[in-house]
Amino acid sequence: MAEALWAKDLPLDLQLHRFTVGQDPVTDLQLMPFDAEGSAAHARMLGETGLLPEAEARALVGALRQLRQEALLGKLVILPEEEDCHTALEHALTDRLGDTGKRIHLGRSRNDQVATALRLLMRSRILDLGRWEQACVAALLDLARREQDTPLPGYTHMRRAMPSTWGLWAAAFAEGLQEELEALPALWNRLDRCPLGAAAGFGPAIPLDRARSARLLGFSRVQNSPVDVMNSRGRHEQAIAAWVTSAAGTLEKAIWDLALFSTEEYGFIRLPDAFTTGSSIMPQKHNPDVLELARARCRELRGLAGLLAHLAGGLPSSYNRDQQLFKAPFLEILAKGEELFRVFAHLLPGLEIQKPACAAACTQELYAAKEASRLAAGGMTFRDAYRRVAEQLKDGTFVPDPTPPLAGLELEAGAAALAASTAWTEGRRDMIQRTTEQLFAWSL
Repeated sequence: MAEALWAKDLPLDLQLHRFTVGQDPVTDLQLMPFDAEGSAAHARMLGETGLLPEAEARALVGALRQLRQEALLGKLVILPEEEDCHTALEHALTDRLGDTGKRIHLGRSRNDQVATALRLLMRSRILDLGRWEQACVAALLDLARREQDTPLPGYTHMRRAMPSTWGLWAAAFAEGLQEELEALPALWNRLDRCPLGAAAGFGPAIPLDRARSARLLGFSRVQNSPVDVMNSRGRHEQAIAAWVTSAAGTLEKAIWDLALFSTEEYGFIRLPDAFTTGSSIMPQKHNPDVLELARARCRELRGLAGLLAHLAGGLPSSYNRDQQLFKAPFLEILAKGEELFRVFAHLLPGLEIQKPACAAACTQELYAAKEASRLAAGGMTFRDAYRRVAEQLKDGTFVPDPTPPLAGLELEAGAAALAASTAWTEGRRDMIQRTTEQLFAWSL
């Protein structure tokens, strides 16, 4: 039977054990590939500095390369008695390399081990999320180009207000999401410091080359304070959660609009049959479940972010076991946020704009503000112009000027911003891949 890394041949209450282990044997499967990377960097640093014989260090890196690949393919499991991915990984190394596998823990703790694995996971996942946010921006810009002159009423207070276009609607959400993407480099920067070597939170008992470990993992610098390494658990998770929920909030308004515009009462868009579901009792129904669930997903993400904030708040400094419970809601935020962006980017190109209905809804009173402004620009005070147009609307003599709105879409600027964001994301992704290949090449 596998043992916990801290086992000392003392009795263990099984109910207590199940309670403390919780969902980690399942949750930590997502961390396993990143734990293998962090462990490989640690082993290689130990070998390069002479703290481990080089041959053993190379053997560890080679075994970890294989284990990482198996973890990515879902071929590794974590037994309940192993508690977490760190124990499972060390057991796997020992099974394959004997006593050499037992040497991997020299100079580190599970505390800095999990902090490193999480940091590597965060760095990768925010790039994945960024890629799908960019896909949403691209889909919105395509819609704006395709329908830039298609009429659409503009609403305030959910009442028709002024003339607008589908191009203006789509470009607005593209710009909002692009603003969210501007936060991505700042998130990367705060993650770009390596926690490995902090040990239990007070530094290692032997002289480690923490800067070398950082370089091997593609970090630009070391997270110097070992106490801050532990204090930062939850801090970065909350920052990423805030970014995801903010972007989801931008999409939530678009999703709400589409749900309304697809009703029979509005009739501005039609969802393809493949994007709707039916009723078990009403044969005529084509329900927009995807929009309703996407809208609910935005609120769900805010709830998960709130749970994470509650769990992370009110703790003393350094490591506390409470931090174990941060992982599940955080990983759920990442997965559900990415799914939301994927679905929206997939849905948008399939929308069928009902142009006659949109044009018919742009009734003449929507041009009242434009006419009042035209009269005021000609010399009349705006208040007098306002009253004149109001009287014309009342007595039926108002004649609108139905020229398109003056608001510019700036689609070229939006496309340029998207290209720059995409290039930045792909550059970081290439760096991670290159660094990982170089790390494990040492074993060949």
